Amino acid sequence: MNKSKLVLVSLDSLPDVFEKVLTAKKLLAQGKVKSAAEAARTAGISRSAFYKYRDSVFLYENKEQERMVNLYLKLEDEPGILSSVISALYKEGVNIITVNQNIPVDGVAPVSICAKLTGEGQGMSELLDFLEKMPGVVEARNIS
Repeated sequence: MNKSKLVLVSLDSLPDVFEKVLTAKKLLAQGKVKSAAEAARTAGISRSAFYKYRDSVFLYENKEQERMVNLYLKLEDEPGILSSVISALYKEGVNIITVNQNIPVDGVAPVSICAKLTGEGQGMSELLDFLEKMPGVVEARNIS
């Protein structure tokens, strides 16, 4: 049986090529470069080094510092309400992953938001209280 062997190692103890591969992958993913060759050149590595390590090197994201939440909101069907909620969440340091708004019924639009909360931000109950006090927000719940 061919088992995958994974090791978590600090970038500080590895050759620079691994960090440069991560940089090149990020440049490609963000569309800042058009090709792998351009990404490798911009990151300061050869194309062959990029191709050799690109499928083996990944950035570890510390999940202890952030958590995913699913919010359910009922918003008044008025222009700008959803936009003001999203802006307020941004100001609170919430990273919004997805937003789904359903067709309004009886003047109220149900909205679900999947988001990442970082460790530095406020707690869930404070965030829900904050949202419910906003103009146009009828209800706010955590459904995750």
